[in-house]
Amino acid sequence: MTTPHGQPHHNREPRYRSQTPPPYVNSNADQYPQSGPYQQPYPQQPYPAYAAQKSGVAAGILGILLGALGIHNFYVGRIGLGIAQMLITVLSLGFLAFIPAIWGLIEGILYLVSTEPRWRHDAHGLPLTR
Repeated sequence: MTTPHGQPHHNREPRYRSQTPPPYVNSNADQYPQSGPYQQPYPQQPYPAYAAQKSGVAAGILGILLGALGIHNFYVGRIGLGIAQMLITVLSLGFLAFIPAIWGLIEGILYLVSTEPRWRHDAHGLPLTR
């Protein structure tokens, strides 16, 4: 049997049509509360899965030796600061390289000796090793 438009006509209706979603069993309701009828949230990971743990000593040495190019900032994931230091050095043809060099020297020393969280963690919040 076809419709007036030439398409097949199906008279079959589904046997069971529920207006409500099936019951959801949340066995970990106290630990992971349900946020939707079919969703169970996953536990929040403390750090991104793709972030590898970096060394604070390596970041400090890179800052002291290659601070004018911002290599230490690229190493710990602070890409914007690394680009800023590199651009100052490259665009000034090295004439203003002393500015990011001093900047990198100070940051390198802070990576080695500081106890503040900014100098003990990378851009993802992962602690730097010693």
